[in-house]
Amino acid sequence: MKFAIIQFPGSNCDQDCLAALRGIAGLKADYVWHKETGLGDFDAIVLPGGFSYGDYLRCGAIARFSPIMRAVVEQARAGALVIGICNGFQILCEAGLLAGALVRNRSLRFVCDIVTTRVESADSPFTCGVRAGTLLRLPIGHGEGCFYADEGTLRDLNERQQVLLRYCDETGRVTPAANPNGSVESIAGICNRERNVFGLMPHPDRACEARLGSSDGLTIFESMLRSLATNRAAA
Repeated sequence: MKFAIIQFPGSNCDQDCLAALRGIAGLKADYVWHKETGLGDFDAIVLPGGFSYGDYLRCGAIARFSPIMRAVVEQARAGALVIGICNGFQILCEAGLLAGALVRNRSLRFVCDIVTTRVESADSPFTCGVRAGTLLRLPIGHGEGCFYADEGTLRDLNERQQVLLRYCDETGRVTPAANPNGSVESIAGICNRERNVFGLMPHPDRACEARLGSSDGLTIFESMLRSLATNRAAA
């Protein structure tokens, strides 16, 4: 399986993603510069974290107009797996591939920490390797990670089980104290209606080795690999 890692000016977690993905057996990964216009034969697409150009206007607002994003949108609408991490999540929202928006943290301060998240649904290519209720310890590092959506959008997200991750405490309880950025309903990650596009603020790429404090991030990437392998076998 081949994963494309989209590089924007200011991406700083592209190397983390490359190292994490290349460390998984049966998976290859390569960079794709944002000025490219096609994605070739990649099986999945990763939009890494960092600070894409134009973030001074609004995170992801300019990056979503990069030439490669037209191909990303086309591939996503054709059913390809797309995951956006941190700034990548912001770009996916700006591009209209995911609902809602990411705004300034409620504290108005940059947060850098390791948080606990709870898997809300195992019915997705990104979480199919674990059960609902599984806790994942993942790092965060963002200043605009507060997820916001209006009541109608939130209702749809919940009814369709599109919320895949929520911030919680170490026992799995969703509490205000365990919410690092003020995200509405403690939402840490969502997918689209078709369930092939996933955005999350925590960094699974920084949690793929025990020596880094957690290897829980492998759960997400290995779930993607498992889903792709199942689909390929079925085809």
